[in-house]
Amino acid sequence: MELDPTSAELGLGWMLLAATLKISFVLGVSLLFFAPVFVLFERRQSAMVQDRVGPMQGGIKMPRIVIDNLLNLQLGAYAMAALTGLIFVGLFLRVALAGDGTIFVEPVFGIHNTYGAFMIVFALLAPVHVVLGLILPSMFHDDRLTIYGGLHALFDALKAFTKEDFLPPKADKLLFRLAPVLAMIPAFALGAVLPFGPTLHFDHLFEQLPAMGPIDGPAISLQVASLDIGILYMFAIAGTGIIGAAIAGYASDNKFSLLGGLRAASQMVSYEVCIGLALVPMFMIYDSLRLEEMVRFQDEHVWGVLYQPFAFVLFLTASIAEYKRVPFDAPEGESEIVAGYFLEYSSGKWLMFMISEFLEVGTSSMLIAVLFFGGWSVPFLHRGGWEAFGYRFDLNGTDWAILSEVANSHIFVILVSIVAFLAKAFLLGVLSIQIRWTLPRFRYDQIMQLCWKLVLPIALLNILVTGIAILAFQ
Repeated sequence: MELDPTSAELGLGWMLLAATLKISFVLGVSLLFFAPVFVLFERRQSAMVQDRVGPMQGGIKMPRIVIDNLLNLQLGAYAMAALTGLIFVGLFLRVALAGDGTIFVEPVFGIHNTYGAFMIVFALLAPVHVVLGLILPSMFHDDRLTIYGGLHALFDALKAFTKEDFLPPKADKLLFRLAPVLAMIPAFALGAVLPFGPTLHFDHLFEQLPAMGPIDGPAISLQVASLDIGILYMFAIAGTGIIGAAIAGYASDNKFSLLGGLRAASQMVSYEVCIGLALVPMFMIYDSLRLEEMVRFQDEHVWGVLYQPFAFVLFLTASIAEYKRVPFDAPEGESEIVAGYFLEYSSGKWLMFMISEFLEVGTSSMLIAVLFFGGWSVPFLHRGGWEAFGYRFDLNGTDWAILSEVANSHIFVILVSIVAFLAKAFLLGVLSIQIRWTLPRFRYDQIMQLCWKLVLPIALLNILVTGIAILAFQ
């Protein structure tokens, strides 16, 4: 397990700056990345399922010269990708034939050693050209720049804020206004204990760190708050989301809203029990409640999903029920109770309920990534750089030394780890949305029977089997 570095005392100003940047990152990733991207993904997928155009009508009208040359731009991107790929292959062939780890001792394609570094960077841009050629046409629709329909979704959100903020005449005004806030705040607060990267040593950003041992200088944990009871904090904050749904149903003075609120409260309380029991085997294996320690354990051994595949399935199922997504969307059942607990809401308050739901999808996905898929850890990437089966990526003494210096530098390791964490969480969120368009809605009685008669007994059995296995292999 990676040792915690010896940290020098940070000044108050640096501590406040680091905390502000970490909070801004967590809020920005949740509100500006996961929530809008998941909304757009769901709308595009619903259009595909129903054979509709989807959110592609809103966009920016583009000049005719851009539209007429769109195919040429795409072909040009593919041509650049082919050229850079050919150069890159030529460079590796030259290294292999030279046999001494050097390049450009003699001209290659007419290029001399002076331009070697430039050509390496140029060749590495081949994937960028390929992606550009693939995505460029899909960003346009009917001569308008739509960015996959993202502009349409943005315009819809702006339009929602301009609509009438309706308040039912007999509603409890205070509770009616408070419910969306109570539903949204927990979705943000949950991100406070999620570790999104390894420890940052900003005195050694451009250096290669030693694989083990303490490191001098200040160290910043890439986590807003490192708590000894980190996962218990997640349970406590997630449980407060019930209050927002229940109050919204009660305060609206509408029988359908009340039914939705009662359904939401009973469903969320029931599946919270399953969520807690599903994760008990993970506590037993990791021997810690700190989320960052769970990630380090997986980095040292294997991902948690390989230890506990049943726990992963149970936790994913209970999580979808907790944030009330199909097939567990009985509290919002349009065919039964119109829109459920937020039936009477409109404008910004309705948007807050919708955004909080997708924020919960993102937060749950990040938590699953931390508990079961190694969090920020990347196979063969460690604190000291890239290493596989005892061999380190080291090109010192060759003309390629700059590549290993960059790839093993601390700042590069940090960036790759953060991107890996976000990629895992994004894919898990996409899986949740895919389930939404794959399974039909369960009846309310089926939802409760699934909880108490299937998920809960399996979770208890999993705890028993895990305890026996730990005692047997100690």
